[in-house]
Amino acid sequence: MTVSTRANIISENAVGTVAYFTFIPAIVLLLVPPYKDSEYVRFHAWQSVLLNIAAFVVEIVFGTVALMLIFMNTPIPIFVLRILSVLWLLLWLVCVLQALNGKRFKIPLLGNVAEKLSMK
Repeated sequence: MTVSTRANIISENAVGTVAYFTFIPAIVLLLVPPYKDSEYVRFHAWQSVLLNIAAFVVEIVFGTVALMLIFMNTPIPIFVLRILSVLWLLLWLVCVLQALNGKRFKIPLLGNVAEKLSMK
């Protein structure tokens, strides 16, 4: 009896791109075969998880500082927080487009950690 294997319907580039949509698909891709066996998909999934963690931490820190400045009646430029959000969006967009094109765009610091984690 022969066992037939089902070919992957979705390309690795598309799956790597899906990993960036939120951390949930990224974690699922790290657990579900055949994607967990692909170094390319694992790299993008780990980088997405690390990017989400970094964005959460940075937003909490900046939000806390902004809140403290508001309570101290210090005028804070709200546009600084908006610029930070736009920068996160641009970084995310670059990651998505690079993954879609089959490239490994390594975010400074996070990309090296993601690469090490994807090797395991």
